[in-house]
Formats: sequence, C-alpha cells, structure tokens
Amino acid sequence: MDPPPDLSSLSLAEVARLVAERKLPPVERWNPDHCGDSEMRIASDGTWFHQGSPIGRKEMVRLFSTILRREADGSYVLVTPVEKLSIEVEDAPFIAVELSSEGAGEARRLAFRLSTGDLVVADGEHRLEIRGTAEEPRPYLQVRSGLEALVARPVFYELAAIALDEQASADSPIGLWSGGAFFPLEPA
Repeated sequence: MDPPPDLSSLSLAEVARLVAERKLPPVERWNPDHCGDSEMRIASDGTWFHQGSPIGRKEMVRLFSTILRREADGSYVLVTPVEKLSIEVEDAPFIAVELSSEGAGEARRLAFRLSTGDLVVADGEHRLEIRGTAEEPRPYLQVRSGLEALVARPVFYELAAIALDEQASADSPIGLWSGGAFFPLEPA
C-alpha cells in the first residue's frame, strides 16, 4: 500500500483525481455470517487498538480502514468476502487532520486528509455537519457509506477562520461552500 500523499503539495484538482482513482473493496456487497469480535477498537482520538495495544503500523491501520463498514443498526464491522467481525468505535472511525482550501465563496473547494491518509473533498455527498452546542461544537465529515471523520479541533479552527473572513454580514449564517454545497459551521 502506497504511503498517503502530502495534502499541502497537491492542488485540489490533483486531490479530486486521487479520490476518483482510489479503489476500495466492495464491502457493501459482502454479506458473510458474523464470525465474532475482532478484539479491535478505534479510540475517540483515532488510534486503532488490537487486544488493548495500539496498532503501530500505519499500513495495517490503512488496510483495516478499507474493510470497515457501518451496519444499518449503527454498529461497525470489519468485513471480507468470508468473514464479518465486530469492531468498537468510540466516536468516529476517522479523524480529519489536515485541510486544503481553494477558491472563495460558492467556488470554494475544501479537501481533508484523514488520519488514515485518505483524502475527502467536501461536497453534497461528503457533507460537513456540526453537532454539539455553540460552546462545544463537534464537527464531522461524511467519508463514505455512513462512515464519518471527526474534524480535529485545529482543522475546525481553520474552517471557522475562513468562514468568518468571508461572512457577508453580522446577521448572515457562518459557514462555507465546498463542491457546490453550503455547510453551516454552527450546530443545527
């Protein structure tokens, strides 16, 4: 598995191309019987554990992340064509750790690098959503098929700074455009 690209060295056109080229296993089509517990956990800080010990090899985490699926009941599993194992996820399975922004206003595009090295461009399918309260916002990014990334606090601060710089007036909503969709940066 190739190392993740450095987001700061890529244009958003290059990011979009890499996202389009990424081939993930078709986990949504695999429906083996549930085989048990993987003895794995994804902590709220994005650290992956197996039998209580952190998984130190980033390549292993990246590989496991490609076979992660969220079930209809909200639980998470690691799935292959022949087995399905439960995995505990404390908050979101991914963390958005880096931001790249191009353009302004409605023409803006926002790309995020996840803790696994994956790249996601915010748009109508990959929405930013703020949960929590105004005092303690919890920003999330839709990654794929019900899987989300918690937006790391420094990245959220970058988003907020851009939104405040572009805010048209004091009574207009604080938010950002990306990929043709508007994302309010306040809890709903």
